[in-house]
Amino acid sequence: MKVLITGAAGQVGRALGSSIPAAFDAHSLDRSHLDLGDESGVRTAVAALRPDVVINAAAYTAVDKAESDAEAARRINADAVRWLAESVAELPGCRLLHISTDFVFDGHSSVPYAPLASPSPLGVYGRTKLLGEQAVGELLGSRGLVLRTSWVYDATGRNFVQTMLRFMRDGRPLRVVADQVGTPTSAESIAGVLWKLAACPDLAGVWHWSDAGVASWYDFAVAIGEEALQRGLLKQEPSVTPIATADYPTAARRPFYSVLDKRATIEALHLTPVHWRQSLRRVIKETGIA
Repeated sequence: MKVLITGAAGQVGRALGSSIPAAFDAHSLDRSHLDLGDESGVRTAVAALRPDVVINAAAYTAVDKAESDAEAARRINADAVRWLAESVAELPGCRLLHISTDFVFDGHSSVPYAPLASPSPLGVYGRTKLLGEQAVGELLGSRGLVLRTSWVYDATGRNFVQTMLRFMRDGRPLRVVADQVGTPTSAESIAGVLWKLAACPDLAGVWHWSDAGVASWYDFAVAIGEEALQRGLLKQEPSVTPIATADYPTAARRPFYSVLDKRATIEALHLTPVHWRQSLRRVIKETGIA
């Protein structure tokens, strides 16, 4: 089965590229080979390769910058997804698997968000990602699939884990938001689910995936410090103080609660999600090796 992966240099793109199952002939394109902001380039790449599946792992993810750069966010998160979907629609039997985000929700829930829960994004990033989701559904129907996930990180990318480790190594006292709750999810975990979804042509619509468990950003930061200290990546225990969202103003509003209900994905793919702390331990180990 021939697969086109966009966003190959991103966290999930790299994880997909390093875990290709034997049944797939995968072609990974990073921005230097496929600029999703170029409509002609997007259509040409899909038409030339004629894949059986396209996995769109590319996105504009600068949540705060998106508030002042809405056009760029929309071009990658919405327009490019529509171009991909239109291109896929022209190839008989081809499917599009598109990665989306917990930020399509406003965080007002007190229970995990089900795939069919009504989206209500708080900012430009979430709104543009929702537009991308809608394009997949409208243009592809049973040949389109959206996988929402949350709090993505790996051992080498620009993410919360690597930022915290850098600050902790510098000995900085940290103040981290404790009233926003979600689930940290490793890129490797997401890639594994995407490959399983790619192998299931009968699955379509919106699906959710994250690692197991729930945490605040403060919980996550404390765990990063503990795991890094145990691995010898830090010389002393870092100072991490919990604060409220109001004490750390940002350009974009964040959902206070963005836990995703992934039961349908677990049942359909016969999976047992790994707890986020276990995934973090593996990623910290890989960071130490790197």
